Amino acid sequence: MLEFLEYVLKKEGYEVSSVQESPKALELLSEKPGFDLIISDLRMPDLDGLGLLKGSHEIDPEVPFIFMTAYASSETAIEALKLGAFDYITKPFQVEELTNLVKNALLARNLRHQVRVLERQRIDEDNLIGTSAPMLEIYKLIGTIAPTDTTILITGESGTGKELVARAIHQASLSPEQPFVSINCGAFPETLLESELFGYMKGAFTGAVHEKKGLLEIAIGGTLFLDEVGAMPPSMQVKILRALQEKKIRRIGGTQEIDIDARLIAATNQDLERAVKEGEFREDLYYRLAVIPIHIPPLRDRKPDIVPLVRHFVQKYNERLSRNIKGMTEEGLACLEEYSWPGNVRELENVIERAVTLESSEFIQKERLPERVRGQVETQETDLPRISADQGLNLEEYLKTVERQIIEQALEVAEGNQTRASQILQVSYRSLRHRLDTLGLKKKPKDRSGERRDGEGRRTGSERRMVKEQAAKAKGQQVEEGSETENSEAESQKKEDSIQKKEEKLKG
Repeated sequence: MLEFLEYVLKKEGYEVSSVQESPKALELLSEKPGFDLIISDLRMPDLDGLGLLKGSHEIDPEVPFIFMTAYASSETAIEALKLGAFDYITKPFQVEELTNLVKNALLARNLRHQVRVLERQRIDEDNLIGTSAPMLEIYKLIGTIAPTDTTILITGESGTGKELVARAIHQASLSPEQPFVSINCGAFPETLLESELFGYMKGAFTGAVHEKKGLLEIAIGGTLFLDEVGAMPPSMQVKILRALQEKKIRRIGGTQEIDIDARLIAATNQDLERAVKEGEFREDLYYRLAVIPIHIPPLRDRKPDIVPLVRHFVQKYNERLSRNIKGMTEEGLACLEEYSWPGNVRELENVIERAVTLESSEFIQKERLPERVRGQVETQETDLPRISADQGLNLEEYLKTVERQIIEQALEVAEGNQTRASQILQVSYRSLRHRLDTLGLKKKPKDRSGERRDGEGRRTGSERRMVKEQAAKAKGQQVEEGSETENSEAESQKKEDSIQKKEEKLKG
């Protein structure tokens, strides 16, 4: 019977693995997950069919199970259906009866998978919201390019909704029922990113106990979304370029070429044109990706979208948190429209979720918004400490705390760029660096992305001139802060002037 079934199913075009005993079947399922169907006899030695059904569901609860039995009316067969078996077939049976049952089981599995995909892409969760002129232009462009298979590059700051645009393009395409597969290229080390995208064969490397399809293969017929593509290592850029050009891939450790037919949408918050000029990103890959470029403006440049976004998020979190908030007060909306939103739509959603959670009235009050959104004036008014004759106040520590909060807020508005933060605070870049060191605020790697430097990491001439101008302004506006701070900043300025003189001598 085992050999007969294997012959029939292979003739129908299925890949078949067969074993004689239930324990070996469970071992095979553990070593090589991903089977689409299990066909088993009901009565077997050692471990019967019911035991195999229970064991297989512990490994993969989604795989359908078909029993073969000569006792269709027995309680055992009924129990099998109760435990989750797809169906059973009575021996002896016709070949056509078996093949039809197999097709139905596989169809049911595929339908369940599609339902789960659609649930993850519910329109009320991932719908694009906005009525501003830039968003209306994006909607028009999506309608034009969605029916094609052209490669698209979406650019914009973090939190602007790049993945939502990619999903909208997929949903408006000619195959929205096909998979939408996404991966953040900056979240994986190089070797792991390659195995995720291209897959691997069993034994290709230590730990590869079974073969695995890559995302390029899984996305066939649908869309592959490469988020943060600018963070992709150079060696991976070459491999992705080859896959785009030839429409073929090879799994790691494999020799067979696999045809791929998936639309590719990439996204980045980096300036890829600058990265190309600086040799950090391949020019040929950039032009392959940016056939149709879409730029999503930051939220601060499309203020008309704030009100509809607030309405959408209030409704979303009303349902999720079982609340009945009707909206937001005019004062609250005014604060939202005045705020710069460095975190864009993602930050706005976070603010609304917090407000809906805390609000006890019908409308979100201004007081439910974070202090950074309400404005610095109110923060200064509400956060002043009360001084009593008994306890007193450590003025130095309090001023350090206030200074730390103001600098952190400026860095947040400047998106971590210290040069921009120093301009916002109207102090020199050197002065800001000294304050960061004094207050113990560690510098993040991306904080100096706004500085222009030459090939050896030195400031360019325009950057040095800006620093000197800011230093001169700071000197004219400076108030007494204690002799220790003045001396330290004077020494820092002398060092800066000394460095500039040495650079000028070297240029001479």
